[in-house]
Amino acid sequence: MFLPRALKVKRPAEGSAQVVVKKSKVVQEEDSKSSSETPAQSEEACEDTQTRDATIHAAAESLAPEDGHSSLSDDSDDDDEEEEEEPVKSFKKNQRWPGPGEPVCVMCGRYGEYICDATDNDVCSLECKASHLVQMGMGTGADAFMQKDQNRHERTVQSQQPAADPGRVVESEPGYSYREDRFISGLTEEQVQRIKQELGIETQGRDVARPVVEFEHCSFPPTLSGNLKKAGYDTPTPVQMQMVPVGLTGRDVIASADTGSGKTVAFLLPVVVRALEKSAHSVGSPVALILTPTRELAIQIERQAKELVMGLPNMRTALLVGGMPLPPQLHRLKSSIKIVIATPGRLIEILKQKELKLDKVNVVVVDEVDTMLKMGFQQQVLEVLEQVPEEHQTLLASATIPTGTEELAARLVRDPVRITIGEKNQPCANVRQILLWVEEPSKKKKLFEILNDGKLYQPPVVVFVESKLGADLLCEAVAKVTGLTAVAIHSDKSQWERNRILRGLLDGDFEVVISTGVLGRGLDLVNVRLVVNFDMPNTMDEYVHQVGRAGRLGHRGTAITLLNNNNKRLFMEVVSRVKPTGSILPPQLLNSPHLHEQQRREKQRNKKDHEDSLVTTNNLLDIIKKHDRRKK
Repeated sequence: MFLPRALKVKRPAEGSAQVVVKKSKVVQEEDSKSSSETPAQSEEACEDTQTRDATIHAAAESLAPEDGHSSLSDDSDDDDEEEEEEPVKSFKKNQRWPGPGEPVCVMCGRYGEYICDATDNDVCSLECKASHLVQMGMGTGADAFMQKDQNRHERTVQSQQPAADPGRVVESEPGYSYREDRFISGLTEEQVQRIKQELGIETQGRDVARPVVEFEHCSFPPTLSGNLKKAGYDTPTPVQMQMVPVGLTGRDVIASADTGSGKTVAFLLPVVVRALEKSAHSVGSPVALILTPTRELAIQIERQAKELVMGLPNMRTALLVGGMPLPPQLHRLKSSIKIVIATPGRLIEILKQKELKLDKVNVVVVDEVDTMLKMGFQQQVLEVLEQVPEEHQTLLASATIPTGTEELAARLVRDPVRITIGEKNQPCANVRQILLWVEEPSKKKKLFEILNDGKLYQPPVVVFVESKLGADLLCEAVAKVTGLTAVAIHSDKSQWERNRILRGLLDGDFEVVISTGVLGRGLDLVNVRLVVNFDMPNTMDEYVHQVGRAGRLGHRGTAITLLNNNNKRLFMEVVSRVKPTGSILPPQLLNSPHLHEQQRREKQRNKKDHEDSLVTTNNLLDIIKKHDRRKK
């Protein structure tokens, strides 16, 4: 069903034809299933498809008015509303084709005038909604038309209540509150500490909630629990075991965990629950805000959020990122959004236009907080947080949180719980690291050798480079020399092109992807088993993130890094972080005079700091003179 007319909004006229637009409720992921079928599969499914389409068309023809439209409003609508609104279109043939930047129907590609209430995807008509529901396994298709009469009855009975969607489980989610499971409460303190030690969980703070062992220990509402299982989250990862219960209790969190450890779901579950608690009291305003540094990461987080909120009442998400048309994003905000996922620049742009208010936000997430609090983003993040009520929960997460960043992050939280999973700021343990000493002129030759090595080469391969021009040139060389399907991705590409490349990478369409840092953080490249750092990153924190692309969600992978004297500034950090993992370091690195000089200076610095901290009879007079402020 679509939402009542009171929640529908008009799209501004484009061109000469003025088109009235209505947006409703929705649910989820883009559907590429039908477009990817092979001719053989289409022939096998032909008979079932014809039967299904016959059912859908029969239902449409029996229930739709003669003009080809189906009105979902009841007869008591105001005359003014009747003049302003068009009936919901029953058939796709009655829908126009989209203009530039307009939503597109996931089934037929026409103008996505409506949002499906069950999947949060754009559809053009009841016919396409019915086909979409059948394809998603969420109904017979005819249900989309039968809801017309059910809707009239419900709106009469529930005129004083929010509209409920037929066929959906509407629970008392707003009454949910986290209570520690009996099993968890029954564990002794010694058993809890043993569990945390075995899982590599370290916590700091007062009254820290105990980790859960299974998602069932959180007693989530049935719909949310079902969504978790459908999305493949059967068993929580260590960061989820600890961060979810802490987040559900309302505490601020600073979490550091390996790349690919499941941090996104760890903060999304508390966000969804808080949104459920407030959904009945904050109509039209978001209650949760998630900030990310890159568009690709924001798109991925929204996709995972949609998986979790599917079927939950009055739960909608909005994606606000640059590089994509602004009008559809503004239109989306008129649909009573509960969770906003945004990059800071686009969010500030919308806030300045007064198209969005954050005055009811009660939970804020800053993902990849080490990047978000660098000079490039820091002022933008602080500017956004000024628009949020002072009383809110803050969740900060990243794989690496340097000491300086952690001190700044601590100013954004109150009485936080610090959660560290595994070795802090260390490369992912699931990734085998290989460091090769290669001089600059020989780098391309070494890369070609890796791509031709049957033991190392596992497509798709992600190759990280320093510059955008370098990515384009290396892509051409790889395609020409090796004959592999290669593509380059960087910030100069349009967002549409970047999305296409990312989808192709996940679908296995490309054998080699040459990338700058745009793919280096947060993205779940689950099918990538080999990463090559063609150019050593500028910082070890970036190295940790890029290496982690090869070990997502517990899978084992390999990361090969090419380095030489151009990277001498990082030699000591490379040794201190990589050597403890058991990786073999090249002798040119271990015997480098630059490394020895850095180590010597570090020892002198530590020795001096130690001596300054001790007061002896030999240095007492020197210390007194040093701190004597009397003028001479």
